Amino acid sequence: MQEKWLDWAIRLQAIAQSGLTYSDNKYDLQRFQEIRDVSAEILREYSDVSMDKVVDLFCFEKGYQTPKIDVRAVIIEDGRILLVKEQIDGKWSLPGGWAEVDLTLSENVVKEVKEEAGMDVEAIRLLAVLDARKGNPYPSPFGIYKILIACKALGGSFVPNIETSECGSFSLDDLPELSTGRTSKDQIALCFLASRNENMHTIFD
Repeated sequence: MQEKWLDWAIRLQAIAQSGLTYSDNKYDLQRFQEIRDVSAEILREYSDVSMDKVVDLFCFEKGYQTPKIDVRAVIIEDGRILLVKEQIDGKWSLPGGWAEVDLTLSENVVKEVKEEAGMDVEAIRLLAVLDARKGNPYPSPFGIYKILIACKALGGSFVPNIETSECGSFSLDDLPELSTGRTSKDQIALCFLASRNENMHTIFD
C-alpha cells in the first residue's frame, strides 16, 4: 500500500494547483503557492525524486490535476515476451513511456516500440488500464494510469539508443531483473494470461 504521507502530499499538490488556477484573490494565491511549495518539499524529502524533477512534474501544471499516462507494448511470440533494458537503471521493462498529447493511443505505443526496441509494430488490442501505484514497491509522487496494449511485430531490429541498451525476449519463468517502477512481474503475468485468451475482457482497476 502507498504511504499515507505520499497520499497527503499528492492531495495537497492537487488542491494547490486548482487553487492557483481558479482563484482571483491575491492572498489566496499566495497561500496556495505556499501549499504547493510545502507539498513539493515533502515529495522531495521522502521519495527518490529530485526537487528539480518534482518542480518539473508539478509546478508548471495548471488546472485540475489528473493522472499521467504510461503506455506499454506487449509483444509475445512463442511463449516469450519482448523487454528492453533501461539505460537509466540497467533493468528491464516493457517498451513504452509517457504518452504524448499530439498522438493517439496506438500511435504512442507504435512510436515507443520503434524508439526503444527498433521494431515496427501494429497495435492490436487493449489489455489493461492499471493504477500504477497498486503493487508498486516504490512510492510514486504522482498518479499514473498504466495502459498495456497487445502489439503485433512487423519487422525491424534493435539499435542501442539513449533510452535502452538491449532488447530481448523472455519466458515468464526466466525474467531478468525488472525495472519495477515501470513493469512488474504481476503485470507481465497478466500479459501472458491475456495472450492465451483473445476473448478476455480489458482489465482495469
